Amino acid sequence: MAAHINDEMLNKMDAYWRAANYLAAGQLYLLDNPLLKEPLKPEHIKKKIVGHWGTVPGQNLIYVHLNRIIKQYNLDMILLSGPGHGGNFFVANTYLEGTYSEVYPNISEDTEGMKRLFKQFSFPGGIASHVAPETPGSIHEGGELGYSLAHGFGAVLDNPDLIATVVVGDGEAETGPLATSWHGNKFLNPVTDGVVLPILHLNGYKISNPTLLSRIPEEELRKMLEGCGWKPYFVEGDEPMKVHRALADTLDTVTEEILAIRKHARETGDTTRPIYPMIVLRTPKGWTGPKNVDGKQIEGSFRAHQVPLMMDSPEHLPMLEQWLRSYHPEELFDENGKLIPELKALAPTGEHRIGANPHANGGLLMHQLRLPDFRDYGLNVPAPGSVEGQDMIELGAYVRDVIKLNMDSRNFRVFGPDETMSNRLSHIFEVTDREWNAERLDTDEFLSASGRVMDGMLSEHMCEGWLEGYLLTGRHGFFASYEAFIRIIDSMAAQHAKWLKVCNGLPWRQPIASLNLILASNVWQQDHNGFTHQDPGFLDHIANKKADVVRLYLPPDANCLLSCFDHCIKSRNYVNVIVASKHPRPQWLTMEQAVQHCTQGIGIWEWASNDQGAEPDVVMACCGETPTLETLAAVSILREELPELKVRVVNVVDLMKLQPEREHPHGLSDAEYDMLFTKDKPIIFAFHGYPTLVHELTYRRHNRNLHVRGYREEGTITTPFDMRVQNDIDRFHLVKDVLLRLPQLGNRGAYLYQKMSDKLVQHQQYITEYGEDMPEVREWKWK
Repeated sequence: MAAHINDEMLNKMDAYWRAANYLAAGQLYLLDNPLLKEPLKPEHIKKKIVGHWGTVPGQNLIYVHLNRIIKQYNLDMILLSGPGHGGNFFVANTYLEGTYSEVYPNISEDTEGMKRLFKQFSFPGGIASHVAPETPGSIHEGGELGYSLAHGFGAVLDNPDLIATVVVGDGEAETGPLATSWHGNKFLNPVTDGVVLPILHLNGYKISNPTLLSRIPEEELRKMLEGCGWKPYFVEGDEPMKVHRALADTLDTVTEEILAIRKHARETGDTTRPIYPMIVLRTPKGWTGPKNVDGKQIEGSFRAHQVPLMMDSPEHLPMLEQWLRSYHPEELFDENGKLIPELKALAPTGEHRIGANPHANGGLLMHQLRLPDFRDYGLNVPAPGSVEGQDMIELGAYVRDVIKLNMDSRNFRVFGPDETMSNRLSHIFEVTDREWNAERLDTDEFLSASGRVMDGMLSEHMCEGWLEGYLLTGRHGFFASYEAFIRIIDSMAAQHAKWLKVCNGLPWRQPIASLNLILASNVWQQDHNGFTHQDPGFLDHIANKKADVVRLYLPPDANCLLSCFDHCIKSRNYVNVIVASKHPRPQWLTMEQAVQHCTQGIGIWEWASNDQGAEPDVVMACCGETPTLETLAAVSILREELPELKVRVVNVVDLMKLQPEREHPHGLSDAEYDMLFTKDKPIIFAFHGYPTLVHELTYRRHNRNLHVRGYREEGTITTPFDMRVQNDIDRFHLVKDVLLRLPQLGNRGAYLYQKMSDKLVQHQQYITEYGEDMPEVREWKWK
């Protein structure tokens, strides 16, 4: 039975709430006079007022009440703020509890510190208006609508004692990812995972429109949430003390239910999915702010969303002063600007403070993975192209043993939207299952409540959000997806890259494991899928992010994939993208050669080149497994037909090597680039993705004689080789490209050009009749 707190405690909590509201409003408006010790003057006000108020009072209320239950029940809790803005609430509360001043000593707990706190908010050289990496206690970017619950679920995986309270904005609740995230409760093991406590904050409005969930009957909303497997408790009102009482009683009930669920699961080992409690909190938008301005309603309307009171009229200044003084800061802070002791005592202490919880600074808790030697999983390659293999299958064996070695520490998981088997990572299921805590049938495969694979939801957003939450709280993992559908999480990967970029400038943020993304089922194999499954543009998207954060790898074979993955899984604070093949492919390099090649990221393949001791006539460059295959096939034709031609083959694994070193830390110097590619010889570059990306990366290089072939939005369901033909990246087109750039070949070049044209016609006739590629293509081997 929930214990009821007394009125004295509620009155103190109300005062603490007023302090948080005052600090949040002060951040919006004040440059000076932080405690209002003199009448407010225009010079005390910021010239440009930027920020959001509407969601702030409700989130301040939640924070104050979470402080109380953390202390009363000795909880380990983090808070994720889902509403898009209102970062001033989180800053205000971490300042009140003391965490903010510990992290930023210049923002001290006194009048001068409060003045700096106010000035920095939404101010040049200051902090953003949303919850951001600079905010202690945060793992969720406030500008990233839709992912708060997914991040919360990721945070509690393998964190059995952690509660992630997630404030879900009612505008945010209208996004697809958030609507999907209600089902994350089916993927928690109550014995080994923590608990997510959603608080759906209904304040009624978005920027201009009402929110849907605030305008449906309560019973309809209740049924929706119950249908998603939750036990909702409703708290609503606009009279502060009544809301305080109702929320306090509800949080007692909810907390004791959570603790009872945890106790039962741990004592009995029962992994049956519980029905977890959640809260629906309905309060006015812009609560405690101006009621009406210029004859228009503010509090309780969409007009409270951003700044409720602009300083564009003289009569607004006294209205602002009246609003700020309504919180009675003189009762809350002493003469020196410090929160009075009886209110300070309400906040938790040490690492129990929300702003100081180490789970929100995951690098503090991160442990190294135990890793096998990836070299032990390599394929034996007696000679280039002498054996075939499936790169992702070999990687799966390595990942299987990573899971096995880290089973006890429970700090490594695999994420992906129902594609683990499709992407040929099947070896993983020799040691673990998919985590699944919904109904199971005898005909199901690899489902249990204790699996290490998170691929049970067909939602890229959810899987990416889980992984980000997992990484941000100090663990390790990777996300495997179809290349075309990784585009669904473009914004999530971009926001994570931005998060890392900012964290790199914050010495108190400890490094976390990198976000590793493996893109398989790629554009060049579309005999099963069609045009919808063709989009290599994620490379372009990531390449534009900050150079000190992003890395792009395109290993040409299994041994290179193993080397790249081992490097990525050991790295910190990067977004690593690996494009890999899952289909049978010729294998080119021994493991020793692969390690050397991947360590350098780019290099001449001497065994495929014949320009040793001479200048090359042409440089054949390739990046990606299919472009590598077609380039080598083209080289074999050239060497057979034109043996006197000097050809250099350059293979690129680390795409960012193409950029100058002044633009990317992995980039080659101009001298190194010229050594590989020459200053003037024709470069025929076969690239996995869109050709323009290579041009963008190399446009400052000396050698402008560059001709890139890549994906150009052609092809649907067809043979593997025809996909290459339709995009001019096949061996026959590559040979023709060389001949066009070497007019000195004269008549011999003309006859070979004609021969290649004939081959292309022959190819088209063959696939039209037989539905598969010509034997000379299917059976081709490097000699």
